[in-house]
Amino acid sequence: MRKAVVALKSVDPVLGDVIDRVGPYRIRYLEPNFETLVKSIVYQQLSGKVASTIFGRLQQAAGDGCLTPEAALRLTPAQMRSVGLSRQKIDYIRDIASRTPRFDSMRRMPDDEVIRELTGLKGVGVWTAHMFLMFALRRQDVLPSGDLGLRAAVKRAYGFAELPKPSEVDQLGEKWRPHRTVATWYLWRSQEPNANL
Repeated sequence: MRKAVVALKSVDPVLGDVIDRVGPYRIRYLEPNFETLVKSIVYQQLSGKVASTIFGRLQQAAGDGCLTPEAALRLTPAQMRSVGLSRQKIDYIRDIASRTPRFDSMRRMPDDEVIRELTGLKGVGVWTAHMFLMFALRRQDVLPSGDLGLRAAVKRAYGFAELPKPSEVDQLGEKWRPHRTVATWYLWRSQEPNANL
């Protein structure tokens, strides 16, 4: 990642300052599987702490600490509700479990094809597909410009008077190619209290 960090610092001094303050790049990757996709769904529209608690309870309820399509389908909707999932998210998870997406072949698909495949599933939007590309498939040039956390970080770092529109984030992010995932990670981290800012 050193090459990506050096390249980003050379094309964007503002981002360079963010990188210097945040420190080393330490993204945590997940496996490109059912459990990771479900985790993204659980995290939709929830704070990280609440989502983490619900997801942990769901893994526990599934048994063996591992969430598979089979384990999810063995849980009744009432059991899933008892861990804190909304009816809508239960519906999404059960639907995906019954359809079993082609996770193995996604490793070889281009980004736009992965997004098409994933957004064809109930409850999976572009944001969730972007998270899967970044954290599970380890794609290095993903810019989730609609993400509120990213937009807030851009507003703060670049001095926008208001929250920038996704199109403004896209425009700004053009100079970060082909390392937009790295830029995004740094901007997200810049919003955290322990990010040395």
